[in-house]
Amino acid sequence: MYAPKRLREQTRIPPAPQLRVTSPRISPPHAQVYGDQGETSGFPSSGGDLEEKLSQRLYEPELASQPDLRRRGYSVLRLVNWVAIVATCMGLIVMIVIITKPLWPGLGTQSPLQASRLSDRFWANNAPANPATDAPTSGAQQSVSVQAQPPELAAYARQFDTPVQGITENEIRFGISAPFSGPAKELGQNMKLGIDAAFNVANTKGGVNGRHLRLVAADDGYEPTRTAETMKQLYEQDRVFGVVGNVGTPTAMVALPYALDHRMLFYGAFTGANLLRSDPPDRYVFNYRASYAEETDAVVRYLVKVRRLKPEQIAVFAQQDSYGDAGFTGVAKAIRSLREGDESTILRLNYKRNTVDVDEAIAQLKKSRVPIKAVIMVPTYRAAARFIEKTRDLYPSMIYTSVSFVGSTALASELMLLGQKYATGVIVTQVVPAVDGHSSVVLDYKSVLTKYFPGESPDYVSLEGYLAGSVLVEALKRNGPQLDTERLVDTLENLRDFDMGLGTPVTFGPSEHQGLHKVWGTELDATGHYRPIDLQ
Repeated sequence: MYAPKRLREQTRIPPAPQLRVTSPRISPPHAQVYGDQGETSGFPSSGGDLEEKLSQRLYEPELASQPDLRRRGYSVLRLVNWVAIVATCMGLIVMIVIITKPLWPGLGTQSPLQASRLSDRFWANNAPANPATDAPTSGAQQSVSVQAQPPELAAYARQFDTPVQGITENEIRFGISAPFSGPAKELGQNMKLGIDAAFNVANTKGGVNGRHLRLVAADDGYEPTRTAETMKQLYEQDRVFGVVGNVGTPTAMVALPYALDHRMLFYGAFTGANLLRSDPPDRYVFNYRASYAEETDAVVRYLVKVRRLKPEQIAVFAQQDSYGDAGFTGVAKAIRSLREGDESTILRLNYKRNTVDVDEAIAQLKKSRVPIKAVIMVPTYRAAARFIEKTRDLYPSMIYTSVSFVGSTALASELMLLGQKYATGVIVTQVVPAVDGHSSVVLDYKSVLTKYFPGESPDYVSLEGYLAGSVLVEALKRNGPQLDTERLVDTLENLRDFDMGLGTPVTFGPSEHQGLHKVWGTELDATGHYRPIDLQ
């Protein structure tokens, strides 16, 4: 534009300095109101405006970067959230897998037979129906179905089981703590012999549900001080499943608490003491035989009602420990019931365990003011033989009786070595039928003994071991392949009316852990053989 000279030549006054405030860039919609260059429409921008525009452009890169930083921050937070969600989901999946893993064998394409090891009840409920009939099977038939499970399926299924001490894929391992040395060694040897015979019968047929049975022995010498170590050895070193056929009452006072503390099966002990017959019964303790109380009650009634003796004419020759105490208590209770509550003193003649020192007992017998016509013995066989030897001539008409623990065969042998007069007429109560009898169960026992242990003579103790072992084998069969202590205890408590050919069935129950209550009477003849007698 043109201006007059005087105006052009005037000194230009510089503009006053202005404070500048940097403001955010105007968004495009606002820019349209003010023009594309940020100017007011229709007017040229001044020098100050030009400097302001340059200043804004100078700061634009810094201002424009702030939203990008915020977006990056939000992206990082979203990524962290997704990672946390994924990790949580994975954790839940792992927990579900762990919880449901035991059920996997029963899922998928497996048949009910392959999944049978989850539980015996599952096996019984899913076993194939009887092709001959569609009628539901009974409990006994279900147990047979479990036993008939093919070996390959049993082996496959066992891999899903939790390991149980003393049980492998091919073996069930039991233990016995008994005297295998010392004065009572024949008791331990014969008890083990009978149990081994029963186990051998099962093993020859392929074992029980594919597992063979084995008995591990530990020698306690019939001394309680050694029993703690033998029980510890069997449980911790030999790692047995349970104990079977332990011998003796004083040793049981040590062995039983150990077994209960470790929840071990304590089965078929060779003792009739009430220690093993609590009311209600201890869960893990099962007895095959009648108690000493039942044996002594039977013989006291025999002496009083059949032999016509007065109760005060009966004395007790007993070992000076818990075994002797148990027998004496049984005699005292029986006599008290016959006397209608009379608490008159009963003469007790003592001797020390693992000895044959009977002199003190004989001295007490001689001092008795009441004539003694019968002695009920609660001894081991050697002490009994020595007592009879030293008193037979002093009391020719004396009636000698003994409880079954004495070891009948060993006692007969000892007395026959002394002479016929010492053996003849000695009465022994038994918890098994007469070995010289011809019942089916006795004939089977003799046949098994000849097959597996040729040269061994039939014996009352080994017969008891054989019968107790046979009952245990039956319980193991009924239990099925999935075995542990609790399941076997439940199976035993449901074993009722098992007929072995004894003339009375074997029965257990939740409140009944003694299988038999029958007592047999036997009497030695001049040849050293026991013949049956009626105790009633």
